[in-house]
Amino acid sequence: MLRPALVLLLLLTLLTGVVYPLVVTVIARTLFPREAAGSLLMRDGRVVGSALIGQSFSDPRHFWSRPSATTPQPYAGTASTGSNLGPLNPALTAAVRERIAALRAADPGNTAAVPVDLVTASASGLDPHISVAAAHYQAARVARVRGLPLARVQALIAAHAEGRLLGVIGEPRVNVLELNLALDALK
Repeated sequence: MLRPALVLLLLLTLLTGVVYPLVVTVIARTLFPREAAGSLLMRDGRVVGSALIGQSFSDPRHFWSRPSATTPQPYAGTASTGSNLGPLNPALTAAVRERIAALRAADPGNTAAVPVDLVTASASGLDPHISVAAAHYQAARVARVRGLPLARVQALIAAHAEGRLLGVIGEPRVNVLELNLALDALK
């Protein structure tokens, strides 16, 4: 009775622990090579990030990302999680107020309503995108600090805006890292 159990254990271990992952890896690298490699973004021959994982930006010259819920390091891919704080939780309320204050301090003349995605984390805590409205909310600050015409910054946002998936799923969005890289490339 022990021998068939050990043979079955070995067979299932090889099948699910070696063969299946190998087949999935080969298929992914064949059909989706960029995604399977992490959707890495390169600048001057070096990796500057991934199009799939957000990064923290606090320089007023850049567009700021959605807050990260991962701790202790923001945007840690191995710690993907939401904050699990409910809408009435005092800690969430305090964090949102601090984020609004930081946005207002960076651009005191901006009296528009702050888009919710600039002050709350996504479910994964790693979202690399912000809404188009969140990008436009920051456009005047970025243009002013960089000495660029507002129309040029808004055109850059429009050029990097991604539509809804299949035309109906989700909201239009902008990848913050890609937008900031394009912004840095402007002369």
